[in-house]
Amino acid sequence: MSFVHLIIFIPFVAALLIPFFYKYLSRIHTGWFVLPIPAVLFVRLAAEVPLVAQGEIFMHTMPWIPSLDINLAVCLDGLSLLFSLLILGIGTLVVLYSIFYLDKEHEALGNFYLYLLIFMGAMLGLVFSDHLMLLYAFWELTSVSSFLLIAYWYQRKKSRAGALKALFITIFGGLSMLAGFILLSSGMGTYSIREIIGSGKEVTLLPQFFPAMLLILLGAFTKSAQFPFHIWLPDAMEAPTPISAYLHSATMVKAGIYLVARLTPIFGGTMPWFWLVSLVGLVTLFWGSFSAVKQTDLKAMLAFSTVSQLGMIMCLLGLGSAALAEPLNIMSSLYPAAMLTAIFHLVNHSTFKGCLFMVVGIIDHNTGTRDIRKLGGLIRLMPLSFTMMMIGSFSMAGLPPFSGFLSKELFFTSVLHIARLDIFRLETWGVLFPVVAWVASIFTFVYCMILVFQTFLGKYQPQKLEREAYESSWGMLLPLWCWLF
Repeated sequence: MSFVHLIIFIPFVAALLIPFFYKYLSRIHTGWFVLPIPAVLFVRLAAEVPLVAQGEIFMHTMPWIPSLDINLAVCLDGLSLLFSLLILGIGTLVVLYSIFYLDKEHEALGNFYLYLLIFMGAMLGLVFSDHLMLLYAFWELTSVSSFLLIAYWYQRKKSRAGALKALFITIFGGLSMLAGFILLSSGMGTYSIREIIGSGKEVTLLPQFFPAMLLILLGAFTKSAQFPFHIWLPDAMEAPTPISAYLHSATMVKAGIYLVARLTPIFGGTMPWFWLVSLVGLVTLFWGSFSAVKQTDLKAMLAFSTVSQLGMIMCLLGLGSAALAEPLNIMSSLYPAAMLTAIFHLVNHSTFKGCLFMVVGIIDHNTGTRDIRKLGGLIRLMPLSFTMMMIGSFSMAGLPPFSGFLSKELFFTSVLHIARLDIFRLETWGVLFPVVAWVASIFTFVYCMILVFQTFLGKYQPQKLEREAYESSWGMLLPLWCWLF
């Protein structure tokens, strides 16, 4: 068994032990036993960064169902390493935050950390999988475990409804993706993702190429809350804030992004892939930012902003795929620019959005409300939370000198570049990209300013709050500072 297999299995083994820790060591918060698991795994994987940066790829296979040619085939390369570090690094901060956010006297912590570890292991298995059927198995496990996490407060009707909506939409997309995988593997004669990528343009000659692509994209779009499948994500905000921060800013919603990035070398360079990925991403970018401006609940505003930012990343992946078309020399600089911008903004989004969710969690925890109509004037009482909200919001708005400014400018560079190309009928429709991107950026700036100024400035209204506002403890603030710095 390789160390990659161990990294996948350890969270599942730890999940099996959680009930025993919870039962026999109830005096101590269960989170303290869970915290070392993602932290140690993160350090172990970070040690592989120098080798992977030099181009090393680690491939390992273990037999699972030999009669069906299904193996536990895993691959550690640059893309899977980046996503796994996000899963474990952000998972560590979420666990630390949850220790101070969730009261061990009133919450079912055994269930919470059991579901969280299962989800963490499923996400690690998903990004490391080199076998299409193995990827699908972990894909659906993330849907089931996220259902359990979203419905953690199952006594609440909205939590149950949000969990069911997320489950139905993502499971539907997953089944579509499975059908696409079967079509693709039957035509290529292999389940290995790397072998299919290595076949070059041979895959485009398959008669089932187009239906396989449509079915796989349907799975990616449902998972990453792309329009019109985005409707599950705002309802999933009924989960506790640590869950929202983990699932819907850094991990689960990034699974579809990962799938598109991983399969772009297979399907990229074709007109259907380019227009489907980039146009769906562009529409999602606009609709998410437009919807966010209209929200009065801070978490709902962040949910729609997540939809918008995911649309931007998806659009960039679509734009970068155009460089795989012929003639390659026309667009030789577009592929690395757009694809690297997508990955760069993915990391940016994971950091500032996770931070923003945690700040909103602090506001809700310490005032009893997330309604911006009841908030205001909190800067005097919560100066540290205001600082973190300002940094995260300004980065999301793309203001200098924050990292979000760089990714937004690179995004604008990509859409301007793509509008000048003469392939895929871009000479006619390419102007849509910079125009829609510019309009969406205006809405993005507006809701980011609402998050900061309407919440923390203005008049303090204690009579509208459930409890007197106060700054949070160091335990809830420390993950925020670690997240951004």
